[in-house]
Amino acid sequence: MEGPTNALVVGCSTGYGLASRIAVAFGCGSHTLGVSLEKEPEERRPASAGWYNNVGFERCAARRDLYAKTINGDAFSNQLKQQVAEVVRAEMRPIDLLIYSLASPVRIHPESGEMFRSSIKPIGNPLKSRTLKLNILRGTCEVENIDLLPATDEEIDSTIKVMGGEDWILWIDALQKAGALSQDFKTVAYTYLGNELTWPIYRGGTLGKAKEDLDRARDEINGRFGKSGAEAMISVLKAVVTQASTAIPVVPLYFSILFKVMKAHGTHEDCIAHMYRMIGEQIYQSNRRIDDEGRIRMDNFELDATVQDEVKNAWDSIDTSNARDLADISGFRTEFLKLFGFGREDVDYERDVDVHLSTSKQVTQ
Repeated sequence: MEGPTNALVVGCSTGYGLASRIAVAFGCGSHTLGVSLEKEPEERRPASAGWYNNVGFERCAARRDLYAKTINGDAFSNQLKQQVAEVVRAEMRPIDLLIYSLASPVRIHPESGEMFRSSIKPIGNPLKSRTLKLNILRGTCEVENIDLLPATDEEIDSTIKVMGGEDWILWIDALQKAGALSQDFKTVAYTYLGNELTWPIYRGGTLGKAKEDLDRARDEINGRFGKSGAEAMISVLKAVVTQASTAIPVVPLYFSILFKVMKAHGTHEDCIAHMYRMIGEQIYQSNRRIDDEGRIRMDNFELDATVQDEVKNAWDSIDTSNARDLADISGFRTEFLKLFGFGREDVDYERDVDVHLSTSKQVTQ
């Protein structure tokens, strides 16, 4: 399918970032440079799951003769941006697709050195709702009520600093000044909207304010670089199990109900399938599915009216006693375990392994 020649994925080690890298590499034959911050293996402990994801990706890319390098470090820092630019100039042609898929709870500002922490809270009024309390190891679950206090102004501002569009713009500026971006580059950042069940904690909460700042950043990038053929986009994605999503109140219960309904309709997609469809149907096509805010809508299957009616009916009826009948608890748990390399039938977890895996191309800042 049509796609980039050289892609940079900021936030490449898991979730939609990793899926994006897989889609452009193996779907389009793209050369890829990835950025992530993962724990390296030590003498007595393995690396984080994302580290091994990067190693696995690079090995698969090498078998296809595709360039793939991963830089491990703080994507918010000026130093890492400069390092990426140097690698692009030395080893690649200019980047023609920058995917910004960074998910971090903390950001140290590259100029002031101030640390900002994000908060996942409603805004304005307290939130009374329900969520799924799932014991991943035991497989037990409980539907429980939650009461969340609204965020302070400081928490809102800090969340925007961590998860908003400022760093996205800084990446564009650094690469453009270094001559590491093609003149007609494309760049895309991801967001999520959901429905009225998740709006108070997501779109209407601190996360939503940060995502609104992504819209601002998109418009700024297009205003500054659009005349030369460059294009910045926001893509609204569907619900999937990620480390970030499982930490958001309300979301696990809504997602698990949604997955059961979408699987019954044959429209459920995992991260890779979703990203493959986005690249193939939207990013490089002229007839995109655009909403009134100018965002690409990839959540069309999730927000299908029939699907949403069934989800809402289940939400109104669900409790601990019938959760496994009305929600895909098993599927949600399995997907969560797979994020960390567990729950796979093709792996012998009793076998000794070498935890110090690496590739010649994975480097650390």
